[in-house]
Amino acid sequence: MQAHTHQQEKLHHTLNLGILAHVDAGKTSLTERLLHSAGVIDEIGSVDAGSTQTDSLALERQRGITIKSAVVSFAIDDVTVNLIDTPGHPDFIAEVERVLSVLDGAVLVVSAVEGVQAQTRVLMRTLRRLGIPTLVFVNKVDRRSADPERVLAELARRLTPAVIPMGTVHAPGAHAARYVPYAADDPRFTARLAEALAERDDALLSAYVEGDAAVLTPGGLRTALADQTRRAQVHPVFFGSAMTGTGLGALTDAVKELLPAAAGAADGPVAGTVFKVERGPSGEKVAYARLFSGTVRVRDRVALPGLDGKVTAVSVFERGAAVRRDAVAAGQIAKLWGLNRVRIGDVLGDPCHVPERHAAAHHFAPPTLETVVAPRHAADRGALHAALTQLAEQDPLIDLRQDALRQEISVSLYGEVQKEVIEATLAEEFGIGVDFRESTTLCVERVVGTGAHVEFIDTDPNPFLATVGLRVSPAPAGTGVEFRLGVELGAMPYAFFKAVEETVKETLTQGLHGWEVPDCLVTMTHSGYWPRQSHAHAVFDKSMSSTAGDFRQLTPLVLMDALRRAGTRVHEPMHRFRLTAPADVFGTLLPALGRLRAVPHAPTAQGSAYVIDGVIPAARVHGLEQALPGLTRGEGELESAFDHYAPVTGTPPARPRTDHNPLDRKEYVQRVTRRTRVG
Repeated sequence: MQAHTHQQEKLHHTLNLGILAHVDAGKTSLTERLLHSAGVIDEIGSVDAGSTQTDSLALERQRGITIKSAVVSFAIDDVTVNLIDTPGHPDFIAEVERVLSVLDGAVLVVSAVEGVQAQTRVLMRTLRRLGIPTLVFVNKVDRRSADPERVLAELARRLTPAVIPMGTVHAPGAHAARYVPYAADDPRFTARLAEALAERDDALLSAYVEGDAAVLTPGGLRTALADQTRRAQVHPVFFGSAMTGTGLGALTDAVKELLPAAAGAADGPVAGTVFKVERGPSGEKVAYARLFSGTVRVRDRVALPGLDGKVTAVSVFERGAAVRRDAVAAGQIAKLWGLNRVRIGDVLGDPCHVPERHAAAHHFAPPTLETVVAPRHAADRGALHAALTQLAEQDPLIDLRQDALRQEISVSLYGEVQKEVIEATLAEEFGIGVDFRESTTLCVERVVGTGAHVEFIDTDPNPFLATVGLRVSPAPAGTGVEFRLGVELGAMPYAFFKAVEETVKETLTQGLHGWEVPDCLVTMTHSGYWPRQSHAHAVFDKSMSSTAGDFRQLTPLVLMDALRRAGTRVHEPMHRFRLTAPADVFGTLLPALGRLRAVPHAPTAQGSAYVIDGVIPAARVHGLEQALPGLTRGEGELESAFDHYAPVTGTPPARPRTDHNPLDRKEYVQRVTRRTRVG
């Protein structure tokens, strides 16, 4: 009996599945259809009517778009699927990024009408880079102008050649459109499937070349397809309609058969990641976490970075709802209460047991816009800061920035829609009316050379009881700020080294021109301190004893002098764009692109239109969007997405500093010493 029970437990497994798409491809409608097919909901909700299961925010229902990721669960036979619906609008890409760290597999939804769009390419590129097993679902085959064959060709050309169609569509573009899967023993299908799989499997390749029918059986090919899909080497493509339900059965079967189950030992050490934080009705923090190892029970103390917390309640997802349970085990997603200091991206328990692919990291570009938020009523200034702080807990890339000198609050943005959502959220949830200034572009500073500086204790002009020497040198883009010790770790208390490292990273949020310095190597070359001194009766003498504060206050001065010697150059964000326009307006379009500092590549003909690829400064994308209807008689189509940072030519733009300015030594020393005395 025990053996039978154990076998039953092994048969049941969990799959954490993400639904991703460009906005309006129909992924929320697909989620509704999947839930209805599984018997979780009795009636399919409508995005237009605001009655969908996963768009629970009032703002989502009003606008008909997904803003926050949502988790809902359903069963496919013996598989429990935790389905995560993600935003499709590029302004909310940060929400998608956090979800990627918890997925076992994904379904990428593409419209059979619009085809591959800018966000589709961004998502697929990231899914492939992370090795997340992905199925593609071409939706809306029943819509007028649907062209599944054209979209399939686009998938192979613009996403990846490793796509494998699993069926065809009869009567596309009509309400009666029907998905017909290829028969497993269809010789034309098996020949194409064998050829595609043999490219990545030497044994299959040999059998294919030699015509070994005993190896190339439908069952053998299906097994090889599942293996290569789970390793993210190929991407099966299904067609259908979330509105009519055609093709949903084949997709559901593929989710169960072709995607990998969640792994992890329930009796192992606790390890998980937090991908979402929200506030409960009483203002308490609720953490959404994926567990990769171990079991977390109510009243357990769980290790978090730099602290731990006691779990007071647990909910897991079952049949469309979050259900209170006593524990959550490896492979599952849960809501956890009681972790009052938890943050998005935190690792629960032992980081060593979080698989590398699932470690929280930045997979997409950072926000490229910034705006000042001002309360309409001056009396709301304090409440506004508190409200934005709470929103930043739920979306850390908002990057709340307070300018104490100008009494201004800035937030980072991906786009203008995000600004509108923040404004509506502040009004509806916090009762605060706000105005935004015009958005400005967020640049970065890159170190161009190597520079060093040192200041010694008790030596003018150093007013602090610390010796700090730092050397700054460039690092490749995307590697971040790395701090290294060029002195012995035992040369002074560890807390002093830690103070220097933390202050280096804080200081580099504003370089010589006020922009963040995202990538560089900082090496500590000199260190020194005065040991703790006491008068009679062991009274601590601060005037003769170094503290961590001395190192925190001196480090910005030394770092900025080293940065001056190294030099920095301001880089602005650039977008890659694709523009489709009637051929007869091409002559007037090119000069307009030039005025916007766009660099177009050679156009390609597409019927009676031209397709133009190129790059354009992020600051000019909005201008191009506004000008395009007039330039193209309303027939132009534009896609754009962040691509890279490029050096600014001419006078670099500067960004005002938010607090004390280490570039102005006299003002800086007066301000920090005055603050120290007051403290």
